[in-house]
Amino acid sequence: MQYKLFGKTNEEVSRLGFGCMRFQTKNGYSRKIDEEIALKQVRYAIDNGVNYIDTAYNYHGGESEKLVAKVLKDGYREKVKLATKLPSWLIKSREDMDKYLNEQLEKLETDHIDFYLLHTLNKKFWNTLKENDVLDFLESIVKDGRVKHVGFSFHDELSLFKEIVDSYDWDFCQIQYNYLDENYQAGTEGLKYAKAKGMGVVIMEPLRGGNLSKKVPDDIKAIWDKADIKRSPAEWALKFIFNHPEVDVVLSGMNEMEHIEENIRIASETTPNSLTDKEIQLINNVKEEYKNKIKVGCTKCAYCMPCPKGVDIPACFSLYNESSMFDFDMAKLEYSKFVKKENKASACIECGQCEEKCPQHLNIREKLKEVEELFE
Repeated sequence: MQYKLFGKTNEEVSRLGFGCMRFQTKNGYSRKIDEEIALKQVRYAIDNGVNYIDTAYNYHGGESEKLVAKVLKDGYREKVKLATKLPSWLIKSREDMDKYLNEQLEKLETDHIDFYLLHTLNKKFWNTLKENDVLDFLESIVKDGRVKHVGFSFHDELSLFKEIVDSYDWDFCQIQYNYLDENYQAGTEGLKYAKAKGMGVVIMEPLRGGNLSKKVPDDIKAIWDKADIKRSPAEWALKFIFNHPEVDVVLSGMNEMEHIEENIRIASETTPNSLTDKEIQLINNVKEEYKNKIKVGCTKCAYCMPCPKGVDIPACFSLYNESSMFDFDMAKLEYSKFVKKENKASACIECGQCEEKCPQHLNIREKLKEVEELFE
């Protein structure tokens, strides 16, 4: 396993981190983690060099932190850097922050968290946290020893990312990044911005929730097959990220032993700036082919919202694109399950207000008809 100094923390972290959000479960229930399998898998990863373990308050309905506590018994706590996250969306007061952290320390059966993040920051959550003196909270938890290093995970626009980075002397951050998301949310510019500030950088969603490795379309696979060295789509995606010298840790929600073994191998042998120009061009060709499958050029900026009839336009278009780029059946299932009836494309009355506000000048009404026809 390769290791890096984690920003200005002077901590040495494995380039591959174990994300504890997608453990195998029993009977299809998120809260019922298959503890025997999960314990075996995480400890295998630790025994083979992974020392960054990432969980959160809400993972597996609150059960992930409890499982991690069991994993880290028998001397394993001393072998790892433990990361978990403050549930930003639950914070209503300054007192809430201490309450949730203390609860997490109890669930994790530890006296300190190595890396503590403000979870999934967006403009709304960030403003609420600021109003409730979150910066004072961060100062206090480092001072009293409950937390060693503080950071945040991020899901919003680049401008807000820079604002948050500049607002405090952060130790690290966690952003979504992969070869399709170079200009999404924080993106490459945010990655370099954080690193220039001396922050450690953790990457989440390197495989876009598995979309870049599962059910790869034949035309995409044909491009990968042109490579001089044959690699799986997952390996190409991970190598793309490990190739960036600004990246310290890449999180993977691994729940199959063969995936864990493969990811450890990739992290152990891929050094920064090791991809050839020809290999980088191959990845760019795959990226362009995926982009050609995009049905509607929506950037999810949400300028079109709110719709007077409640249509969730960005969600409709996001799943429409996913149905073409990745897995149609999964996209249709998500549309059916997670987009409420009043938010579906069929609720559109074609008033046109959304098109007047769209900076991409999209023909939203016609595209919503296509979504309705496809999914409904």
